[in-house]
Amino acid sequence: MSNLMSNYSPLEVTFIKGEGCWLTDTKGDQYLDALSGIGVVNLGHCHPVITKNLVDQSQQLLHTSNVYRIGNQEELAQQLCNLANMDKVFFSNSGAEANEAAIKIARLYARSKNIEKPIILTANQGFHGRTMATLSATGQSKVQAGFSPLMSEFIHVNYDDIDAINYYKNNSDVVAVMVEPIQGEAGVIIPKNDYLNKVQDICKKNDWLLMLDGVQSCIGRTGKLFAHEHNGITPDILCLAKGLGNGVPIGACLAKGIASKMLTPGTHGSTFGGNPLVTAAALGVLEVFQNTKVLENVNEMSEYFKSEFETKFRNNEAVTDIRIKGLMIGIGLDNNIVDCSQLVKKALKDHLLINITGSSIRMLPPLIITKKEIDILISKLIKLIST
Repeated sequence: MSNLMSNYSPLEVTFIKGEGCWLTDTKGDQYLDALSGIGVVNLGHCHPVITKNLVDQSQQLLHTSNVYRIGNQEELAQQLCNLANMDKVFFSNSGAEANEAAIKIARLYARSKNIEKPIILTANQGFHGRTMATLSATGQSKVQAGFSPLMSEFIHVNYDDIDAINYYKNNSDVVAVMVEPIQGEAGVIIPKNDYLNKVQDICKKNDWLLMLDGVQSCIGRTGKLFAHEHNGITPDILCLAKGLGNGVPIGACLAKGIASKMLTPGTHGSTFGGNPLVTAAALGVLEVFQNTKVLENVNEMSEYFKSEFETKFRNNEAVTDIRIKGLMIGIGLDNNIVDCSQLVKKALKDHLLINITGSSIRMLPPLIITKKEIDILISKLIKLIST
């Protein structure tokens, strides 16, 4: 009997070692990780650069606090701002906390405009975290169930629907729009190519903040370091986490312009956020992206996966569609043909790690995956979907 609370239902496997795209369990069996710890170990398990940074930093200093200056943190902030064309960064421990900081910035922005009951527009089926504020921002009733009363300052509109956002242009209490560049937890929902551009246009016309939750879709996942780069835009606020630390807990809320000036001493903080250890890991992540061809590999492997999948599954009636941007992959299935509720366990028996969202397979394989490993992945998917 485990003493852990029952909010998780872990599968009956324990991993003790990881390397690249592979995990090894207590029996010595190897598994192809097509989920990357839910989009976290983007550069693969135990990447040598990040491992070395962690070891070296752990032998020098793990933690002080934000009462004092932290060299790694300041260097990471400078690099992130330069890469993302932003002005300031607040470091947290998770994506939910980064989004929480964004929400607090929007509240302070509202006060600067004398708006007493500010509203943030978010998207149906979006996911922003499990704190009470980010849970309220999330547009999924199944995630919110049992936690009412929620914060009421969020209005959920349909994703990839510009008219749904533009409907509120005359509402003087709206201060921001918060969306994911690609909806991850909803099953990899990819909007129209110009959706974010149009959202930004509306925000600029109405003096609203554009807040992008890039927790899952950024850090190379879509073939660009930041997902919104595909649109050639810069948001007012950008939230990052997951792949930023490649396994260690770090989140970042980046802001530009007036949004970067909202947090002042005493308005927000974090005990562990941006400490020497996690920022050393994140610096290693950025180093790998800058010194290797990871992004080129993402785009090449994305095209290869799509081509091979469409060839192998062309006549498979169980597959309804494939949604893919970089190595963010959603495969729609016909639930009348395939029992999606059993696929995660079936895949595990074949030593494959995937995720199921509704009637879709969701995969976020490491960005360093090779053609040989994609061939293995495709063959396991054929077995999974066809049996």
